[in-house]
Amino acid sequence: MSKTNKSSSGSRQRQAYLLRVFRKIHRWTGALLFIFFFAIAVTGGLLGWKKNTGDLILPKTRTGTQTDLRQWKPLHKLYAAAEAYYTEHYPAEAYALDRLEADPDKGVLKVVFTPGFVGIQVDGGSGEILHAGKRNSDLFENLHDGSYVDDLLGWGGVFKLLYTSLMSLALVLFTITGFWLWYGPKRLRRQRKG
Repeated sequence: MSKTNKSSSGSRQRQAYLLRVFRKIHRWTGALLFIFFFAIAVTGGLLGWKKNTGDLILPKTRTGTQTDLRQWKPLHKLYAAAEAYYTEHYPAEAYALDRLEADPDKGVLKVVFTPGFVGIQVDGGSGEILHAGKRNSDLFENLHDGSYVDDLLGWGGVFKLLYTSLMSLALVLFTITGFWLWYGPKRLRRQRKG
């Protein structure tokens, strides 16, 4: 057997071995992380559609009477109006302010409370309640990035960091091994012909 044939045969054997290794890595990573990939895919899809589902996933932003922030009522009064509405319509033993989102272009202050991610939209100019409803997108986002589990465990962001790092690395690994599982056999066939 000539040197060229020996080196060509050795090269094909190395590539076949590499294909087997990549196939195992791809298969085991997929099997071990299946539930996480599934959750990320479903919640990511829902988050992508959040503004196109009416008020089902994320309530549409209503329009207030005043887009000039200088003409808005003081922030503490707008918050007080939202808090009063929340305590009247969503009784809970304990609640907390999750965040405030000002949308001056629409003249609205969004006040989000937990538990339940209830969003209350307050007219910045008049202080009237424009809309109140559940923000399911916040729950989906917390499931998507691992914050939900992190909060359950009380790890202060550690789980979320580990989870997002692991899933990012797994996706890179899937991309590399998946590409090689597609390209490797084509390369082997070319080498056999040549």
